[in-house]
Amino acid sequence: MIKWLTLCFVGLMALAVGPNALSAETGENTTAPYLLSGAPTFDLSVSQFREKFNADNPTLPLNEFRSITTSRDRLSLTRAASKINENLYASTALERGTLKIKSMQITWLPIQGPEQKAAKAKALEYMSAVLRVFTPAITKAQSLQKLQKLLNAGKYKRFYTSSEGALRYVVADNGEKGLTFAVEPIKLALSETLESNNK
Repeated sequence: MIKWLTLCFVGLMALAVGPNALSAETGENTTAPYLLSGAPTFDLSVSQFREKFNADNPTLPLNEFRSITTSRDRLSLTRAASKINENLYASTALERGTLKIKSMQITWLPIQGPEQKAAKAKALEYMSAVLRVFTPAITKAQSLQKLQKLLNAGKYKRFYTSSEGALRYVVADNGEKGLTFAVEPIKLALSETLESNNK
């Protein structure tokens, strides 16, 4: 139990540092992509997410999320995690009060030895299943392909982001310390040109 709590704490540190995190990609004091100020929420509570996830993926069970508190939590956020196994867990940042999702993450802590390949395959299954919850129009094969493309682009980068429509995908690849894949909503804004054309 202590090992699991420690692993959850390490994985959630990316959320805990929020906008004050540093991006390893540039080596400068830039803002990390997790939970930028004013980030919106999905129109989905954590319990609704879990129910949909489990219904759509009966071979990939997701246990109940448990609240995690740290002294660095922002007043507007609640954090929660769900242990999948010793090396894999889901975590989320929720809007306090509504418990609507601001960020949903799957983190895999690599293991060494003969079980590594199977453990990584299981992690990729969970990551692609999370992707499908928020982009239900894509197939399982398409989600695995999209995930692999994102993971390749984010390989060995502390933070890599890619936006598509109203979604932001985040990859945090810390090598042997772990790999996190997150899906977050973003605000869509019209460009000034489009706004002026609508007048």
